[in-house]
Amino acid sequence: MRALYFDAFAGVSGDMTVGALLGLGLEFERLRAELALLPVGGYALRAATRLVHGITAVKFDVDVAGQSGPHATHAHPHEHDHGHHHDHAGAAHVHEPPPPADSAHGHRAWGEIRAMIAGSGLSAPVQERAQAIFARLAEAEGRVHGVATEAVMFHEVGAVDSIVDIVGTAIGLVALGVEHAYAATLPLGSGSVRSQHGVIPVPAPATIELLRGFPIRIGDGAGEMVTPTGAAIVAALASPGEPMPPMRVTAIGYGAGTRTLPDRPNVLRLLLGEIGAAAQVDALVEVAATIDDASPELYAHALAAVFAAGARDAWLVAAQMKKQRPGVVLHALVDAAARAAVAAAILRETTAIGLRWHAVERLVLPRETITVETPYGAVQVKIAVAPDGTRNVAPEYEDCRRLALERGVALKLVYQAAIAAALR
Repeated sequence: MRALYFDAFAGVSGDMTVGALLGLGLEFERLRAELALLPVGGYALRAATRLVHGITAVKFDVDVAGQSGPHATHAHPHEHDHGHHHDHAGAAHVHEPPPPADSAHGHRAWGEIRAMIAGSGLSAPVQERAQAIFARLAEAEGRVHGVATEAVMFHEVGAVDSIVDIVGTAIGLVALGVEHAYAATLPLGSGSVRSQHGVIPVPAPATIELLRGFPIRIGDGAGEMVTPTGAAIVAALASPGEPMPPMRVTAIGYGAGTRTLPDRPNVLRLLLGEIGAAAQVDALVEVAATIDDASPELYAHALAAVFAAGARDAWLVAAQMKKQRPGVVLHALVDAAARAAVAAAILRETTAIGLRWHAVERLVLPRETITVETPYGAVQVKIAVAPDGTRNVAPEYEDCRRLALERGVALKLVYQAAIAAALR
């Protein structure tokens, strides 16, 4: 699974996220072209690299026609500065069409924005990601202000910025193949900010609403460190309280904010990497019988009968029985539905006069079987993947044995050739 890790030691906002995605490899021209599919205009995109405390980061900006001062990134009730707003330092402008006439009313309802995204030429995966982020933002704003989600109104200037940041994030996630995200503990800052309704505390009410269940640090950082748009992105992509599994990092991107922070570089660091598929846990029944009076010649036939009856696995373990006689314990792992059939097979095919069972759980790594070509012929190989991405490669014994006999070579040579082919 390809995953994204938000190492947000300086917080997170929409424009910082898009900047970090550009740093990970999202092409600016692809971003611009796909954003142009939306019926939104009157803005210009800029992206330029800058050094922040010696770290090369991408500063992404959206210049909105007629906008003065810092851009807002969320709904109508708040127009305060989130601290990560776009600045106007020089970089090449990419101008978009003028704003459509129907935007003159100055506000957009969440339902209108949703319909706009759905009616665009954007791919279904991009639409799905963008809708999910915007929905989180609208739901949080609705809860904070006591209005239905559908009734949440986005200020026109703020909505343009939010649409570009959120849809731009969705474009980057799809372009980079991100399937899931994880987040470090988020610093939420301190102090207060001025909104349309007066002074409100940091973190903003919508931000804290969005981050229910996520690990946070209130009071860490001066000013607002996580914007509502940034919180919505994290909340839509990651799961609260989900631990970060081992990841093999393939790319690192930094997105720059605007302010100069006194205690840390104002950048968002995103790590892109591969995570092994999660192991599966099966609920099974273990059936066991002790045997001390059977000929060893019966055991191979008995095991075959147990497998035929539906056992997932079966094995023999040597045991010292009562009266000091050597014996064996026959074990079988079965689904609950197959327990009776497997028990009957054991009692029928061995000299056991009783058996026992108990419920067990089995951890199973995801695996697949592939066929590889070797100098000796085709071999089936089973590949299992551990949570940290480590692969276990196991050639099929019967295939290797058959080829070794046919070609007159050592069995181990066929094994080695099959493993080498699978690793390639």
